[in-house]
Amino acid sequence: MKNELRFSTKFLRRSLPLFVTILFVSISQAQSPAPAETYQVTVQTGVRVKMRDGVHLAADIYRPKAPGKFPVLLTRTPYNRRDFGTGMYLASRGYVAILQDTRGRFDSEGEFYPFKHEINDGYDTVEWAAALEYSNGDVGMFGGSYVGATQMLASVSNPPHLKAIFPYVTASEYYDGWTYQSGAFMQWFASSWTSGLTEDTLRKMTGARTRSKDWVVQLPVEDYRLINIPTAQEVAPYFRDWVEHERDDEYWRKWKISDHYGQMNIKALHAGGWHDIFLKGSIKNFVEMRKSAATQEARAGQRLLIGPWAHAGTSPEGKIGDVVFGKQAVLDMNATIAKWGDFALKGIKNEFAGEAPVRIFVMGDNVWRDEKEFPLARTQYTKYYFHSNQGAGHELSTKLPGREKADTYEYDPHNPTPTIGGRLCCGASIAPGPFDQRPNESRADVLVFSTPPLERDVEATGYITAELYASSSAPDTDFTAMIVDVDPSGYARFLTDGVVRARYRNSTERAEPIEPGKIYKYTIDLWATSNVFKAGHKIRVYISSSNFPRFNRNLNTGEATMRATKMIKANQTIYHDAEHPSAIVLPIIPK
Repeated sequence: MKNELRFSTKFLRRSLPLFVTILFVSISQAQSPAPAETYQVTVQTGVRVKMRDGVHLAADIYRPKAPGKFPVLLTRTPYNRRDFGTGMYLASRGYVAILQDTRGRFDSEGEFYPFKHEINDGYDTVEWAAALEYSNGDVGMFGGSYVGATQMLASVSNPPHLKAIFPYVTASEYYDGWTYQSGAFMQWFASSWTSGLTEDTLRKMTGARTRSKDWVVQLPVEDYRLINIPTAQEVAPYFRDWVEHERDDEYWRKWKISDHYGQMNIKALHAGGWHDIFLKGSIKNFVEMRKSAATQEARAGQRLLIGPWAHAGTSPEGKIGDVVFGKQAVLDMNATIAKWGDFALKGIKNEFAGEAPVRIFVMGDNVWRDEKEFPLARTQYTKYYFHSNQGAGHELSTKLPGREKADTYEYDPHNPTPTIGGRLCCGASIAPGPFDQRPNESRADVLVFSTPPLERDVEATGYITAELYASSSAPDTDFTAMIVDVDPSGYARFLTDGVVRARYRNSTERAEPIEPGKIYKYTIDLWATSNVFKAGHKIRVYISSSNFPRFNRNLNTGEATMRATKMIKANQTIYHDAEHPSAIVLPIIPK
């Protein structure tokens, strides 16, 4: 993408009453340059699309009111296909825009179970769309979050007429990075997302079960059944399945996108947010498809766009969490969808045709920058070691540790460290994005390691890991790590975090209990960020054993999550000496 490309944005969220997602669509066209030709639009609503098993899915079609054939841009959503301006906008720009309810959602028939039907239903819908009389046979898809999943899963089946996709803020698989992270259940997302989805499911199920004519004869009248409410298991059976399958087993492999990159023969614009819950998958989809997609054309047709966004709306001034990144951080989603379609489906040489396939927002400097790869080839991975020297407090520096006393704390699952912002979805009760982490610094179960004020700017762009040498008094426990940017006022801005469940330290495919008191090396994946720590700021790391409710509490017993019956306290010891050099590994970009 060329350096002069400007991403101005407005996001509009599509949401269920109990659920907020990042399916953003701009309804403002004022900031977008006028296209060469615009069209009047004709609309068909409630079109029934037959799947291979006879189930009909509902779709609305927006198309240019003009003779000829046009490429298709398709979105398949569980959040209600009701248009917020996208269909009209894209059709006016020369596309057949199709908005479809996925199986079992809103006006579509069948039963909804996440991921289960999206491969076949995606294939069937793409091929149906390609055959429409006003379609030129080239189909693209777009959308975020689960709507990104519907694109990736459709791509697994390799529909002949699917040419390009635009999945944003979505995952590369649905065990790691969607439901679990390094063995820990992503409880807030799984529970809040499922709760939001149940509203439509409950409406459908109770409507089908209500038989007032039969019940009206029931006596006594105070026992009259007003409604037959389904159980939670009936409404969302997948939630129990997710908790039951806490290992990366065969249940998850049916929908594991990362096993199928070599089959995909499509161009893709992968978009993610540094504060988004699915960031890891967005990056992995780009990296692996660029390396392994089925053809050279497909490999060369991958693009990556990462802003400072969270899995929620961005204000017009570019506020995410409680940080204002500026208007340059706002993305005009409608215009971006159309421009990507222009490049990938119409062959127009626009900003996506440039030599740099990666565009990232560098926080701290708060600027966009084009790159040729991710992670950056010039990265210098640098270890910042933990120190706890007598009289000097807890320090973070590139100096190797010597003889140092270990740090200890007690982790009590009755009193977990509370989540403050970060990579969250969904629902408004715990806002996602960067927030001040200082309220947790006074907790006895949080260790704080900081550099002195920096003498010069330090940029960290890329993957971050923590290497932690630790022991526990329990047969299982968690260790968490978080990195923040501390400005001269003391404000501690969240950047990224991670967790490791001890019994899954070596593999999430099998549980391996730890031996109480034994020292293990834990590698904590903090995913990625791009941030310039300005001169005078501090790099700070928090080490703890919980981040709740972002992750479920480890009860320290080693019992499976589904059947756990008790909880115990764990005495944790963090080592940082010459033999056990605990550190955070930062991707430093030289100036």
